[in-house]
Amino acid sequence: MAKYSQGFKLKIVQAYLKGNLGYLLLAQRYGIPSPTPIKRWVRVYKAFGEEGLQRKTKHEEYSFQFK
Repeated sequence: MAKYSQGFKLKIVQAYLKGNLGYLLLAQRYGIPSPTPIKRWVRVYKAFGEEGLQRKTKHEEYSFQFK
């Protein structure tokens, strides 16, 4: 299970982009131990939009012949 939901990540990214708080203050306000994940979420959001914040749940299974 993911530690943070997509909606939670999006809320924090939008709060950052509004410009009111920096990474460290957002981490403190929302109880995140480090500002590093917020930096990553903002970078991914700018590059890929909301889709970038989704978990990667696709688990590839390959046939024996393919391997």
